[in-house]
Amino acid sequence: MKKLSLILLSVFFACTGVFAQTQNITRFGVIDTSKVYSAYFRESSSMKNYDSKKSEFQNEINKRVDKIQKLRDQKVEYEKNGNKSQALRLEAEITKETDYLTEYTNAKNVELESIKKSLQNSDSFYKKLYSVLASVAETEGLCMIMSLQQANGVLWYSSSVDITDKVIQKLGLSL
Repeated sequence: MKKLSLILLSVFFACTGVFAQTQNITRFGVIDTSKVYSAYFRESSSMKNYDSKKSEFQNEINKRVDKIQKLRDQKVEYEKNGNKSQALRLEAEITKETDYLTEYTNAKNVELESIKKSLQNSDSFYKKLYSVLASVAETEGLCMIMSLQQANGVLWYSSSVDITDKVIQKLGLSL
């Protein structure tokens, strides 16, 4: 009877050891890369330059819009006073200014979009990001990190696997 108990006990421990090994769960992490990009570029000199250009362009657009509005107001006054020739002259000037504003706005939007894309595709940023991702993954015991922006691969996740804030902190950025 003792032998049977010993054998059963041995089989039990052997099975639990095998069971424990088969229960080795692969751990995944997720990251909200858009949140990391925002935190990184919010504090970078390149982003400050982008914001400065954007503000400069918007100020110029505002000046042009104000000028067009003043021309329209003048045109209305000329029309009220029966000065058709001056009203027609202002109409041509309004058209010219409006066309210029449209071209300027389109060109500056393309320029800003180009700057923004170059910021997001920065090799130095990606090298730093991947280094930090590897460090956080190793520290957390993760086997794989998935981006939440590739949403077709992540249908659900627990916030316990979201390493976004840890990555932002390791990059030396504020949340």
